[in-house]
Amino acid sequence: MTEDMWLFEEEAYASGEIAVCGVDEAGRGPLAGPVYAAAVILPRGLIIPGLDDSKKLTAKKREELFDVITESAAAFGIASASEKEIDELNILNATFLAMNRAMERIKGSFSLALIDGNRSKGIEYPCRTIIGGDGKCESIAAASVLAKVSRDRYMTELSEKFPEYGFGKHKGYGTKEHYAALRQYGPCIAHRLTFLKKLH
Repeated sequence: MTEDMWLFEEEAYASGEIAVCGVDEAGRGPLAGPVYAAAVILPRGLIIPGLDDSKKLTAKKREELFDVITESAAAFGIASASEKEIDELNILNATFLAMNRAMERIKGSFSLALIDGNRSKGIEYPCRTIIGGDGKCESIAAASVLAKVSRDRYMTELSEKFPEYGFGKHKGYGTKEHYAALRQYGPCIAHRLTFLKKLH
């Protein structure tokens, strides 16, 4: 990663923002488990070696970076929206709910949120969206790692409660193994029922 990863933050600071946080989510696509979000404020100009979009990193590298980010961040918040909330609100609105909850945890310490993606209609804080932000913006990349690692840890714990579904392996995504388990056992309370309508 290079100093180019600070372009969006520096633009915001140059326009008068006092503090900027990056926000990203993890787990919009899976059939089970909550959607997670994280909000991160990094000390201005901090480059974290090896940091990238969480999807491009190995699980081991993400775990290592999680500790580096949480130790070096000026502030961070991690939150989720449950399977029930996803079913009631739809995944997009539940994602915004998780993002708002993550930002709520560091409320008062930032003036602008940089959000990965192209939609922000449900965000309660001043924000700017950046398409592909997790690969272009240091603080969003940091948020993507915190959200992804937190969700993966949760799904691994959930696997101990519901071992028959293999959550620790596929983290709730719709793999062949997961669909086979659903056909055999039916859904459990961790499943998003609105995501299973096509299941036969």
